[in-house]
Formats: sequence, structure tokens, C-alpha cells
Amino acid sequence: MKAQIYAFDFDGTLCEDCYPEIGSPRATTISYALRLKEQGHHLILWTCRAGEYLDRAVEWCEHYGLTFDAVNENLPETVQKYGNDSRKITADYYVDDRSLMPA
Repeated sequence: MKAQIYAFDFDGTLCEDCYPEIGSPRATTISYALRLKEQGHHLILWTCRAGEYLDRAVEWCEHYGLTFDAVNENLPETVQKYGNDSRKITADYYVDDRSLMPA
């Protein structure tokens, strides 16, 4: 199976939304991300957090064993393919609490 790219939002997805604080972990979503990583898929942390708030989020994820192949940027192979790191994160799947499903 070809590795897929999953972009995970942080606030409201990996944890309860309490920005700028970090909410309680959403265990089901964290377990899902860990399972994907174990299967060889690529994970990107895709969040509006920046600076110190982003650093705290990354540390929080690491505490739960969750590491990312990229944080708020595209994977190196995507950058190489398109010749730049566009603001839009390229992923096969986006995991976000604000998503809508078509009717």
C-alpha cells in the first residue's frame, strides 16, 4: 500500500478546543493518528498556532507519542515536486473538527 499524507488539525481535533490553552486530549483521534503512523503513512500537523503556542502543541503531541513528518509545512518531497512550499498544505486526507460532508 502506498503511503498517504494525513494533515491533522490540533485545536478541537487532537485536543478539546481551549485556545490559547491546550485542552484535554481526544484519545480516539490520537490513537487513529498513531495507527496511521505505524502503518507507514505521513502525518502533518496543520494548525493556525504559531510561535510559542505551536511549540507547546508539538511538545504536547510528543508527550502522547505523536510525532509529525512536517509541522505547518509540506513534506520535503512535495516541496521538491512543485518547486516551492506553498501556503496550502498538500495532503490526501485532512482531519479537522470543522469539516463538512456534502449531502
